[in-house]
Amino acid sequence: MRVCWGKYVLTGVVIAILAGCQSRPTDRGQQYKDGRLEQPLALVNEPNATGKPVNAGDFVSQVTEIKNASPALYDRNQDIFQAIQRWMQAGADTRNLSQFGLNAWQMEGVDNFGNVQFTGFYTPVVQARYTRQGEFQHPLYGMPAPNKKSRRLPDRAGIYAGALGERNVLAWTNSLMDNFLMEVQGSGYVDFGDGRPLTFFAYGGKNGHAYRSIGKVLIDRGEVPKEEMLMQAIRHWGETHSAYAVRELLEQNPSFVFFKPMSSAPVKGASAVPLIAKASVASDRSLIPPGTALLAEVPLLNNEGKFTGRYEMRMMVALDVGGAIKGQHFDIYQGIGHEAGHAAGYYNHYGRVWVLKNNAASPFSTTPLLMQSASR
Repeated sequence: MRVCWGKYVLTGVVIAILAGCQSRPTDRGQQYKDGRLEQPLALVNEPNATGKPVNAGDFVSQVTEIKNASPALYDRNQDIFQAIQRWMQAGADTRNLSQFGLNAWQMEGVDNFGNVQFTGFYTPVVQARYTRQGEFQHPLYGMPAPNKKSRRLPDRAGIYAGALGERNVLAWTNSLMDNFLMEVQGSGYVDFGDGRPLTFFAYGGKNGHAYRSIGKVLIDRGEVPKEEMLMQAIRHWGETHSAYAVRELLEQNPSFVFFKPMSSAPVKGASAVPLIAKASVASDRSLIPPGTALLAEVPLLNNEGKFTGRYEMRMMVALDVGGAIKGQHFDIYQGIGHEAGHAAGYYNHYGRVWVLKNNAASPFSTTPLLMQSASR
């Protein structure tokens, strides 16, 4: 199962504070067109949105994955999933949700104007070899056995210095930064370059040391402006600095993630359900429980990660969690490989989200007081 805390601490440092002044920015898709919202989730008669979901097929596939992998989760949400599918088959007009037994609860957003934050995550593919050779000098480790003497594993600097030896090395890669970014994502695929199918490296544990964001380190050092801090900026920094500088930067984060190779495995979230790209998200479970169906208006970006001024509607399901995913914030799963990583690395933008529930249901079983506190 994918670990979530690491990548979300990284993405958490790039959260932009939306200003409530007369001149409001729109460069990241801030919309500011629904008036001030006073509740984390507000029942609306009809979503104030245009268009229909562009990913109906992917949503159905994601629901099928839920049904197969987690029958209990599917059973709790079966009526809603089936109603949404009937609504989409009938044309997906947001004005007609109530005709299919559905209500829409709009999220207030990070600024109380409906602007919900979107970031992205993905599953990387790294190049590696079974033995240390040539450019392949950077080890990926499996979880070591407990040390009865110290009872604590070394920090990142100690591991880089060889404190674990080679007993737990699973593979040797050609990029220390790629290894780190795979840790941040919590899992990844490894290409051993021998023509065999890719090997999935699942999360295998961590060393128990506190996580420190290297993005924040770069900001504090004045090497990357705060407003430009994205995953792509970290990768670019690594590509333009020496191996020594990259190692020194990464050592500022003492936490370290270990992996567990699996011959064949789909990418799963915290709900143990295989994830479909752009149809699944990580959420704050105290506000958005697993299995929650979301109608989202997502900002579209160009190849340089700039907001195009356009949005698209998507149906998505909350199936993952993250330590820095709090309140009015979702992390959208972008898929596998370089292109997915490119998209995930740019996303720190804003759109609108409506939680879809049965007509007779309140948004969740939690009380309004608890919902208020969870969203702050």
